[in-house]
Order: sequence, then C-alpha cells, then structure tokens
Amino acid sequence: MFLNTSLEKIIALQRNAANIRNLCILAHVDHEEQEYLLNLIDSPGHVDFSSEVSTAVRLCDGAIIVVDAVEGVCPQTQVVLRQAWLENIRPVLVINKIDRLIMELKLTSQEAYTHLQKILEQVNAVTGTLFSSKVLEERAEKQKEEEKDSETSSGEQVYNWSAGLDEADDSNLYFSPDQGNVVFASAIDGWGFSIQQFAHIYSQRMGIKEQVLLKTLWGDFYLNSKAKKIMKGAQAKGKKPLFVQFVLDNIWSLYDAVVNKRDKEKVEKVVASLGVKVMARDSRHSDPKVLLSAISSQWLPLSQAVLAMVCEKLPSPLDIAAERVEKLLSVGTRRFDSLPEQTQELKKAFLQCSSGEDTPVIVFVSKMFAVDTKALPQNRQRPLTQEEIAQRRELARQRHADRLAADLAAAESTKMESLTIKDSKPDEEQEQSETFIAFARIYSGMVRRGQKVFVLGPKYDPTQGLSMLPDGCSASDSVPEVPHLSCCSMESLYLLMGRELEELEEVPAGNVLGVRGLEDCVLKSATLSTSPACPPFIPLNFEATPIVRVAIEPKHPSEMPKLVRGMRLLNQADPCAEVLIQETGEHVLVTAGEVHLQRCLADLRDRFAKIEISASKPIIPFRETVVRPPKVDMVNEDLGKQQKVAIIHQVKEASQSRSSDTLHVDSSGLVTLTTPNRLATVSIRAIPLPQEVTLLLESSSELIRSLEQVNLSLREGKGLDISIRTLEAIAELKAQLESLLQGRKWRNAVERIWAFGPRRYGPNILLNSVEGYQRPSVWQCLGRGGQAGAQAAVLRDFDNSVVSGFQLATLSGPMCEEPLMGVCFSVEGWDIQSSALSQNQDTMEQDSTSHDTLSESKADGSGKACEQVESTAAEPSQARRRPETASADCYGPVSGQLIAAMKEACRQAFQAQPQRLMAAMYTCEIMATAEVLGRVYGVLGKREGRVLHEEMKEGTDMFIIKAVLPVAESFGFADEIRKRTSGLASPQLVFSHWEVISSDPYWVPTTEEEYLHFGEKADSANQALKYMNAVRRRKGLYVEEKIVEHAEKQRTLSKNK
Repeated sequence: MFLNTSLEKIIALQRNAANIRNLCILAHVDHEEQEYLLNLIDSPGHVDFSSEVSTAVRLCDGAIIVVDAVEGVCPQTQVVLRQAWLENIRPVLVINKIDRLIMELKLTSQEAYTHLQKILEQVNAVTGTLFSSKVLEERAEKQKEEEKDSETSSGEQVYNWSAGLDEADDSNLYFSPDQGNVVFASAIDGWGFSIQQFAHIYSQRMGIKEQVLLKTLWGDFYLNSKAKKIMKGAQAKGKKPLFVQFVLDNIWSLYDAVVNKRDKEKVEKVVASLGVKVMARDSRHSDPKVLLSAISSQWLPLSQAVLAMVCEKLPSPLDIAAERVEKLLSVGTRRFDSLPEQTQELKKAFLQCSSGEDTPVIVFVSKMFAVDTKALPQNRQRPLTQEEIAQRRELARQRHADRLAADLAAAESTKMESLTIKDSKPDEEQEQSETFIAFARIYSGMVRRGQKVFVLGPKYDPTQGLSMLPDGCSASDSVPEVPHLSCCSMESLYLLMGRELEELEEVPAGNVLGVRGLEDCVLKSATLSTSPACPPFIPLNFEATPIVRVAIEPKHPSEMPKLVRGMRLLNQADPCAEVLIQETGEHVLVTAGEVHLQRCLADLRDRFAKIEISASKPIIPFRETVVRPPKVDMVNEDLGKQQKVAIIHQVKEASQSRSSDTLHVDSSGLVTLTTPNRLATVSIRAIPLPQEVTLLLESSSELIRSLEQVNLSLREGKGLDISIRTLEAIAELKAQLESLLQGRKWRNAVERIWAFGPRRYGPNILLNSVEGYQRPSVWQCLGRGGQAGAQAAVLRDFDNSVVSGFQLATLSGPMCEEPLMGVCFSVEGWDIQSSALSQNQDTMEQDSTSHDTLSESKADGSGKACEQVESTAAEPSQARRRPETASADCYGPVSGQLIAAMKEACRQAFQAQPQRLMAAMYTCEIMATAEVLGRVYGVLGKREGRVLHEEMKEGTDMFIIKAVLPVAESFGFADEIRKRTSGLASPQLVFSHWEVISSDPYWVPTTEEEYLHFGEKADSANQALKYMNAVRRRKGLYVEEKIVEHAEKQRTLSKNK
C-alpha cells in the first residue's frame, strides 16, 4: 500500500481525517482522483487467537469479513461478526475462492449463483440475529419506561414483540451486492469484482442506465432480448438471471478456455476483446493458471475492487457514532449520564476528531507487541554517503598508523581492555534485545514525541481524580497520588508499515500508531489522556476463555531469573495469555487452546526467555459438585429398599469412622460440628443447586461482584452512585433466581442468601436457615437507601467468620482440592456461647497490652493463622463492619476456630451427599467429507466425545458435525483427526460449559446385580476416578491405590515340566 509513497506524503495524508480508513481483515482461518490513507490490520483466523481479533477491532472503524465460497459461514465467521458488532464497527464482505466452485465443485454458473445467494443469506442471518436481539432489548427498556409513566392509566395492554423490529431501520445493516458492500474474489488467481464495475461496463456497451443495472444485476431479474428490457421473475420463467448472464458466464468461459480446454484461438479472442496485454512468456507457460492470472488480474484487478469498496463504504474517523463513544466511556456499573460534566464534554472531542492545540489527547492502547531492538529506526543500518565513506577511510588509516607507532605492552593492555568491554556487552544487549511498542489509536488531539500523558488504570474513577487534582492540572506537573492514575512519557512515535517502523514527530487524531516507552506503565491495554476527566475505556471483549494451563520450569535451575523475566514479557506481549505463580511456587501459563499454548511456549523459548524450558502436561481444571441420590444403580436396575438400607448403612459406618466428640453426621446428611474450645456449634446441610441456577450464577459473576461492592459500601455507610441499568440487572437476577428456585425446600430461599462463593461471586450459595437470625439481605441495595444504616446493626458477631469458612470450603473441595460448583450450603443451626464474646475481647485486650508474650502462646498462633486465612478469603475492609464490635468480629481464637469449623462442616456435609466431578467441555465443530465420517466418529468415541448433531451442507459433499469433548481428552485431538482423515477434516474447539461426569468416583458394587455384572473387585475403568486420582497425584495428595492385588507366585514353564 505504501510501496511507492514517501513518508512525507503519508504524514500529509494523516492530517486529513476524512480520507483515513482504519480497518481490519477478519477471516476464518489511489481512488477516483482522491488519495486515501488506509491503516490495514490483519488478524489470525484460528479460534485460539480470537483475542487478537478483539485488539484489532477496537482500533478500527471498519472491517473486511473474508468468507470461503465453498465452506460458507464457519463458527469462527460468526465469532468475528459478533466481535465487529459489539464494537459498533461497520463490516464489508469479501467472498473469496470462487475459483474452487469452478475447479473443485465443478458447478455451472447457475448453480454457483444459487450457492453464493445461500452464503449471503447465512452471513445476513448472523447479522440479523445480532440486530434483532439489540432492537428487542431497547424495545423492552422503552416498554418498561412507558409502563412506569402509564401506571395510573388502566386498561389491558397487548405487547407486540415485532413492533420495534418494524420501526427500526436495518437497511444499511445487511450485505448485498447492489449496496456495494460485497466483493466476489479469487485471491489466488488475482481477480475480484463488485457489481459496480460490471454495471459501468455494460451501461456503456448496452446503453442502459448505470443506476438501473446496479439495482438489477443482483436479484431475480433477466434481460428480455426482444423487448430489450430488464424484467423481473427470472426464476419463475426459467430465464438466466442477469448476474449469471452478464458476469458469471464470462468468468466461467474464461476458465473453460484457459484452464480446461486450453484453446489458444479462443484465448486470443478473449484477450483481444478484453483489451488486455499478455506477455509471450505467460502465454507459453506450461501451467495454465499463470496465463489465467495474467489475464484476470488486468481485467478485474482484485486490489482495485476491494480498495474502492473500502473507501466508499467504510467510515472515516470523523464518522464515529455517538453511541459507540458513549459505550466506550461507560465503564462498569456507571452510566454515561452519571459521569462528571467535564467527562461528558469529551464526547464532543471524540465526534469532532480534532487535532487542535486545545483539544485533549485521548489514546487507546489495545496491545503491546515486542520488536527486536535492532529493527527500531534509530538502530537500523542506513546506506552511507560518499563523504561518510571517505571520512571512515581516513579514520581507519589514522588508527592503523597509531597502532604501528604504539608500544607492544600498551597494545596488549588495550587489547585486554577491549576484551573486557566486549565481554560485558553481550549481557547488556541481551537485556535490551526486545523493545515493547504500544499498538494504539488516537481518538482526539495531536500526539507529539516526548509528550507526557496520564495512564488511566481500568479502575480509575474520573470523579475521584478530578476532586483530588487541581484544576487545569496536566501530566507534566507534579501531581498528587491518585488511585489507578500514573504519568508516563511517549518516548518515540512510529508509523507501522508492515514489519518496518518509521519514526514520526507528531501524529494527528484518527490515526493508528506505535508508541515506545510505555512498557513500565502499561501491561496489556490502557487508556492514555492529557485530561484527568477522561474515564478508562471499557475492557476488550475476548471470545476465547483461557483454560489450558501448564507448569513451566527451566531445564537448568540456575536460569530461573531468565524464565521469570521471559514470562513477564510474554504476559505483556500476548493479550490472552495469563501468567500465575501458584501457592506451590509453580510458574503456570494459562492459554486459550493447544495451538495458542504451542505458540506461547515457542515465543518463550526463542524470543523472551531464550533458554531451554520444560513444560508439564496440561493442568486440566475440574469442579466438584453434589447431585441428587440416583434412582437406578450402575446396571440400570431400580434401587429398592434393600439398596437404600445399604446406603444408609454405609453413611452410618462412614460417619461413625469420621465422627468424634465434636462432629456428628445425621442420616439425612445434616452435619453438626463444634469448635475445639466448645464455644460455637454449626449445623450444615449440602443441597445440589438446579443446573439452570448454576449456569445463571456463573454467567452473572460480574454482576454479583458489583452487588458485593455495593453491599460493602452500604455496610460501611458510604454512598455509591449505581447506574439504573445495573440496579435493573440485579433486580432481574433476583427475579430469575426466584423463578428457578421453586418448591418446598427452596421456599423464600432467595431472600435468605447469605453469600456467594468462592471469592464472593462464584456459583455456590450459602443459605441462612438459622431460626431467629434476620441478617441484612444481600439484595438490600434494591430497597430504600435510608434503611441501610439501621439494618447494619442486625449483623451477629462472627457473621464474617461463617462467610470466610464457606469461601475457603468452596475454593477447594474434599475430592481433589478443586473449586466447588452448583452447591448450596444451608446453615440450619449456629450457636455461640455467651462466654465466647468475652473471651474474644479478653484476648484482644491482652494482645494490645503484651503483644510479645502473647505471640508465643498457641492460642494466639491459631488466632493469627485464622486471621491470615480470613484476610485471604474475605475483603479486609469487610471485617470492620461495626466499630463497636470490630474486636469480636475479626480477631481472637473464637473467630479463627469458627472459620476452621465452618470449613470442615461444609466439607463433611459435601461428603455426606453423592459426590461428582465436573469436567470442562469444548464444543467441537468438524467439517468433513462423507468418506472420512466414520474415522471422525471413531476418534470422537475414543476420546469420550459425544456427537450432538450432524448436517450436510447444501450444494457440497461436506458434513458439519457438532460434538462436545472434555478438555482433558482434547490434547492432540486436532492432530489425530487430521492424521486419521488425511487432512480432510479439521476441528474447531471452543470452551463451552462444565458438565457433570455421571460416574461416581467412590462407587463400589452393593447390589447382587452389580456384583454379577462388575465382579467383586469392580476394577473396570472409572473415568471420574481416573481424573480425580490424576489431579490428586499432581497436587501431592494421598491417592488410594493398590499396586499389587491378588498376587500369586509366578510359575515358569520349566517348573511345570
């Protein structure tokens, strides 16, 4: 794009925002006397790298969606269309590989037309679904407002769901060749066209108006040759549509003459009629595709078609939608209207996209990428001029003369010095071998080299920032400490030209650029601004969830610092990868999938750490849950009374073996536990949550986190400005929970929710079933704010200890220390002796008077340990709920023992119910031909996969198979499928959901039928037990395994003689 363009010209073009186009290519796997500047960002098509698509989409105003003409809409096409939709950017469509319809599928031009129509319908169906869901949401919001206004008026109202859809204008939304937002192409053969080109050609030849041809070239129109008119109803009358007759037939006949028949005379005629020049070398070439490409690339140049479409149909930075601006600036629970006035004024700066002196600078960094330091413009070797060469020659002669004249000893010493200098240099070079460049877009203002700006963290609050900073404060002043706000300097600005970087002094608004010098301030993405009133932009939408974990260590332990530094760099360079250090001290890398993992390990090995590393087998995440007692046994026989007795008997035996003077397990599963000091007793029952509730809680984790923050501020007596939308979402969550938790045992359960866990927003519930304990509801923010202060006094002492114990219990379950999911712990009894409070306060007094002596005693040791445990599980500020009972609520042995007792009681209650493991599942979409279908099913069956449905793609011999596959079984799956099918099938794996593994890991045969079927040992493969033991073994927990069983003396053949 910039091959023949000078840097000065590009700098001049950057100043004209109206002629800038920022666009990205989202694939699944000069113009009309005006000059345009195109910033083209390519993004990978594999589903593991959809995070790269997210970073590209945020910086762009438009996108080119590339679809394969044979495969049509793939799962990844739907993903990228959704990402473009969520960021409010306008897409255009390129249907590529049309040559495959001719050469591979051998379709006629009429069949190809029908096939292309279907592809367009599929793409438009995805867009239509996204649009209608948005319209219906807005319609529902309007309806709510109208209902509030018309509460006084009576009379029945009939709700019409389609009303909003009829009114909404979606004419510019869909892809249609007559609108000019579709290009048909074959990139390999170098041709591509839009309908406009053919309309222009035929209007000159036939004398029909170009506007008429534009409307009729695509659609059910045909040419009546007698009347010389274009008429409707080609399909009904069995006529050729105009698109087939005028466009496709010409392309088909070109392929037929050049590739299929190799008819020299016909080719010469075609070349003459098209008026293109073909070199003799191309026409004599043995490969007909060379000649085809030479003709078609001159007749229908692909670049011209795509660039014309991009310049006409994609918006410039000046055309940014007000809706998109508001969406970018509305972070978290805050709505745009509730932001400070100065912040709302920034919207004008966005819409004007001005580069004036007074305009605030607003820049968004979407990712950091590493560049070899040698590739930076200032370090790049440039060709020397004649004068410089002469100077260097003279210097070399001078040095040579000095060296000859110098003493031998002096020469040796200089040698030694130069050697030491040379030895020390490689380390410095190695330190600075990679430089981080921020990939950014300027939304407002003029950015200059060396300019100082504020870096706004994701939790930065402009209201707080403006109140703490003086008026007219800039980043170059010495500013006071403000939470989540820092200052940094933009050392260098670069124009990104493929792999090349060109240094710039200043860049105006609307452009994409690279910035050096932000690596210490920005981790992955950030918002930069000269105005503290600017809020941070909303976080990027990542479609892929990081799920695949590996533990990494260096081959040589001495290289550990290099690995740590390398992982830090990788974490900064990859938008989706996560780097963790576990409690065990392991360095863990979390990636989106197997391909992503391989690339991250290769980058770590070759670029960032530059050492040999060894990676563990992937660490598979599991969840633990409880289920209802099964109605049938393992051989599908109904469980009779005899079996129930056996179960109760087993529970009794287990409880007797586990029970002590402090623990009692009821036959119904109620666990009662007393603390070691006999001052507190808790009774807990574990109940499985309905699957719908678990899914709802999991999908609403961000909302529950916001709810927890609101409740925390209410308990501390602070006010928090929450958006109406968030309050409505919380009210809706509550209503959904109430509708899902029906029945006698869930009566009034939603009001009695004590806490969510683990980490206070997980998919488990703590339920308050204690008689006579009315604690403040977690939904108190939905009530009137005035009651909050009165309610805060109702909390019982040690309430927080119970919650902390629950958080710890749900964070690591008893089966293999994995988090719990879909479990409700109902607290049915909680008694505290009155002496507990006084003992706790005594401990506090002693602690304040003689801290040193007390720290040696066991009681304080346990208290301190519990205090640390509590601070990790609960938020530290939450412990200080009431100043007068702060001592009773946090510190001392009673609080600590209650946390431990609560945790243990939850674990015992969990074990009193039928336990199950939950596995992470991928949805797997496989496109395969009919002949390899059996092999695909074979690989899926071997890996515990389950086929959901299969369908044949119309017009092709391809089948689309949709299946689910455990993440634990997915490693090497794609390679195995490709090997078994000789590359004819390729799977796309995307994390979908958690699924309960039906087999019980602790199962032993109890009924007669089970003994007959499985034998006394019952040593047939138990999938859940295999997974559970693998996790326990990895974590260093006890695994109950018999190495040798029923051993007999070996008899050799010689002894038997």
